[in-house]
Amino acid sequence: MRVCLLSGSRLASPIELVALATVLAVAAPAATITFTDVTAAAGIRFTHNSGRAGKKWLPETLGPGCAFFDADGDGWLDIFLVNSRDWTPRGRRSLPALYRNNRDGTFTDVTAGSGLAVELYGMGVTIGDYDNDGRPDLYLTALEGDRLFRNLGKFRFRDVTRESGIRNADFGTSAAWLDYDRDGKLDLFVANYVQWSPKGDLWCSLDGVTKSYCTPESYKGTSSRLFRNLGGGKFEDVTRRTGLYDPTSKSLGVAILDYNGDGWTDIFVANDTQPNKLYRNNRNGTFTEEGVSAGVAFGEDGVARGAMGTDAADYDGCGRPHLAVGNFSNEMVALYHNEGNGLFVDEAPRSAVGKHSLLTLAFAVFFFDYDLDGRLDLFVANGHIEEEINRVQPKVTYRQPPHLFRNLGKGRFEEVTRALGAAFARPIVARGAAYGDYDRDGDLDLLVTTNHGPAYLFRNDGGNRNRWISIRTVGTKSNRDGIGAVIRIESASGKQWRMVHSGSSYCSQSDVVLVFGLGQDPLVKVLEIEWPSGLKERFTNIKPNQFLTAVEGHGLR
Repeated sequence: MRVCLLSGSRLASPIELVALATVLAVAAPAATITFTDVTAAAGIRFTHNSGRAGKKWLPETLGPGCAFFDADGDGWLDIFLVNSRDWTPRGRRSLPALYRNNRDGTFTDVTAGSGLAVELYGMGVTIGDYDNDGRPDLYLTALEGDRLFRNLGKFRFRDVTRESGIRNADFGTSAAWLDYDRDGKLDLFVANYVQWSPKGDLWCSLDGVTKSYCTPESYKGTSSRLFRNLGGGKFEDVTRRTGLYDPTSKSLGVAILDYNGDGWTDIFVANDTQPNKLYRNNRNGTFTEEGVSAGVAFGEDGVARGAMGTDAADYDGCGRPHLAVGNFSNEMVALYHNEGNGLFVDEAPRSAVGKHSLLTLAFAVFFFDYDLDGRLDLFVANGHIEEEINRVQPKVTYRQPPHLFRNLGKGRFEEVTRALGAAFARPIVARGAAYGDYDRDGDLDLLVTTNHGPAYLFRNDGGNRNRWISIRTVGTKSNRDGIGAVIRIESASGKQWRMVHSGSSYCSQSDVVLVFGLGQDPLVKVLEIEWPSGLKERFTNIKPNQFLTAVEGHGLR
């Protein structure tokens, strides 16, 4: 296990190593925390329809995603849930759902009249204020063609796909907003999967007798897409011009990160049975693919894995973003450690992450600090694609519990799912997942979707026994969401940093507000913000347990 000792590249002295070993040996256990299933009590009544009717068509295995976002700007997180539909009309409509936060722990379904009540074979969702008007807009990926919805306010959205110039009907899955050219306008990256249609569906079987779902290896790939924001509500497809065109990819996840620390956002793409891609931003409107040379394209055995969701964050305080990738069963979750020299090393096989995730099939993965101790933990949503998998692989199940890996510090994790409540640890067929503080009590709650099943809202009870600080970024010269901004804090326990980002997880969008856990530290000594515009701001002596808004060039509010 590699650890970044101290700051920079200086090696720790023998005395410091002894001190570090002592700290690790006496790592305090987490306070009692429960993720309580409050779905019914909160008024969330939603069931995903995969459309399955015995034909075993590939798209039925993949959806749906979800999102936490403040749709009406009242400071309270609302919920969006993606839905699919029947393949042939059966006299029923399957619609996505928009839930308004009532600010009392409950939600109201406001889908009707919102403009989002559109029947599509939906897959994923990403949220971003592409027109910089202060209202978060919604992009929905769908099998038959993605949709862009402009937020008009008061829970009303308008479909502006056609006028925007966005054309993507390539089996879109995950998507993310980013400002790759740093012009102050959000651009859009869409991960696309494979070339599939009902007429082109293939026959596959686990036992040689009955039809099963085919793997993506049976189908040709299709290129993901990058749409550059031209302003005025218009986008152009710059996939080929930027060097991102790759028709061999079969993409399910995307993470936006600055892996080389040059201030320009790079793109990591998780591919299913094809090599993962790491696109370095050349700072001139183009990207260079470096997945193989960086060590993130394949597993340890040199074979491409069945990658689903992904996320990037600095989980060990190195000062560099690392990568987590959810993979198929018998492949384990990948934990790529950024060595700082352009190379990543997968630490999962030597950690609890690899040990506990070998037999599960991971879709959504993300880093978040569930116990607010200042160390980023790892959540993994699991569920197989084949209902009959246990007949041919006795150690693998269709319904699977999630993983929550508590960060013990210095790159060590422990699996704590069972300790977080029986409802949270029950086996489900999970797909999308997002985090956010929907009840504004300081700690981060979870939203999880299941394939052809219900969505679940889990309230974090006990995480806020530790102190915290919540920071929302509002760009003025930079994009309005502040996506790409880097926030660094220093408190008694040490230093932390995060980048405001869209995407990650799987087909889902977590809240873009950054929540830093402080343990029992009494004060944030220093808070620094590096905006995409290049502006740097510094603040000192900030009291914990506050919801703050950082407005570019205008301080904290």
